Amino acid sequence: MKKNIPFSSLDRQELLNTFGKETYDLVVIGGGITGGGIALDAASRGLKVALFEKGDFASGTSSKSTKLIHGGLRYLKQFDFWLVKEVGSERAIVHKLAPHLVLPEKMLLPLIENGSYGKWLTSIGLKVYDILAQVSGDDKRKMLEKKEALALEPLLPKKILKGAGYYAEYRTDDARLTIENIKTSLQFGARALNYAEVTDFLYQRDMVAGVKVKDMVSGKQFSVSSRYVINAAGPWVDELRSTNNSNKGKRLHLTKGVHLVFPHKKLPVKQSVYFDVPDGRMIFAIPRGKVTYVGTTDTNYNQDKDKVTTDLADAIYLISAVNNMFPKIELGMEDIESSWAGLRPLIHEEGKSASELSRKDEIFTSDTGLISIAGGKLTGYRKMAERVVNRIARKMEEEHQATLKECSTDQIPLCGNAFKNYKQVKKYIKEVEGRILPDGFTKYDAWFLVTNYGKQTEAILETYARLKDKDPAVRMIKAELHFGIRFEMVQTPMDFFIRRTGRLYFDIDSLRTYLEPVLEEFRTLTKVDKAQINAWKEQLQAEVETHSHFSLERV
Repeated sequence: MKKNIPFSSLDRQELLNTFGKETYDLVVIGGGITGGGIALDAASRGLKVALFEKGDFASGTSSKSTKLIHGGLRYLKQFDFWLVKEVGSERAIVHKLAPHLVLPEKMLLPLIENGSYGKWLTSIGLKVYDILAQVSGDDKRKMLEKKEALALEPLLPKKILKGAGYYAEYRTDDARLTIENIKTSLQFGARALNYAEVTDFLYQRDMVAGVKVKDMVSGKQFSVSSRYVINAAGPWVDELRSTNNSNKGKRLHLTKGVHLVFPHKKLPVKQSVYFDVPDGRMIFAIPRGKVTYVGTTDTNYNQDKDKVTTDLADAIYLISAVNNMFPKIELGMEDIESSWAGLRPLIHEEGKSASELSRKDEIFTSDTGLISIAGGKLTGYRKMAERVVNRIARKMEEEHQATLKECSTDQIPLCGNAFKNYKQVKKYIKEVEGRILPDGFTKYDAWFLVTNYGKQTEAILETYARLKDKDPAVRMIKAELHFGIRFEMVQTPMDFFIRRTGRLYFDIDSLRTYLEPVLEEFRTLTKVDKAQINAWKEQLQAEVETHSHFSLERV
């Protein structure tokens, strides 16, 4: 397989021209982690695949999770052993596929007086968790005494702390995990397009036989013929089922999850903590580079799915939770550096609250053959894809006498992964440090490049060496932009600052600092007019305001 297959927004028209001329085995609707995983699974089994996403890749739920590849410890309390076993086992697999992107993260679970978890039950629960998730070696759970827990995290509340559970999870960037799955699917011949909305279905003898697509950039419409169509549109699954006149039986139940980002110096936790909230829920506090982020909330949502925001009430709830668990910390609204809010497309269950709903995925097949998948967790994306593509495989065998290969995505490294293990990742970070620190960069900059791009960092550093800007930081961010436009279908500056680099969330000051040079380079590379650049500038400035400033007017 080739590395770094061109996936350029500059070639968009050429890609568009191919869709109307070819018939596909499978069209995937939705460019989130589920759709990306399906595209890779199906294409690697030999199917001819086209994927369409109405916004940017990962612009829905798949850039707004807690960004953990975790086993769902809390689902033990709901006796959901199957879910814990599956996603727990998947953690190690996804880490192996991209050890630069799925990073080991020890988790501390404080045990406090009158808390949700008692010492004995926590010990048993974590032991069961280890067994179900097939955890081995140093990653096995440990039970810590109060003194040991405080040594690991001095910010914990001494007066009410009784001890802690200590166990292993993994942290990721969900949007980057999504784009790398999609890019890897291209190596097996898949085609993918963002800003391409599926507006209707084609039918042949009353069965779905393709889709009608609107190119959101040019406004033009085109049709794509396909043997099968999978609806993996996340929160928009039911809208597409309605378009197909098949929105019957089970339906989605959307819940909103919010995260707040603080400068690490304001919330200087030494490591990730999973802690109690007085109302009985649990919250994560996760250090990441220059910041610490906390979340998540879990509330019912029935408003505009395209405009999900963090409300003042969400911010108050999370800040109160942090201040309650870490008595030395006194966070206020003014300390919020950034935030994000996203939707979970869960399956509705009568009588259950938002936090009680199962995170299991479900597959629906309509009378016209449209296959829809919803629910599930980020960690379980690969198994979700396997299950739904297995259905296609059975249909291919029954209807076309074609036998597909078995799923092999557990053996397919994602783009940028030339590492055998995490030790090699750390070694490469050190190597990149040695190359960029003399130009005034920091260790954080080297860590950021490698944990975002893996060995694809080499392509960025090659462009960096060619650019002529005097300021090394400007050269580097422009080199990243070149890579994003050429290899990651960056169509707008929002794609770059939000989904490809996470800067809006985790380094919002760099967005403010480098907005002008990035827009200038974007215009040079894409030849868009000045009016469009100004419109994007206003949009990005509005994004910064929306994600970082909170006031009573926003309730």
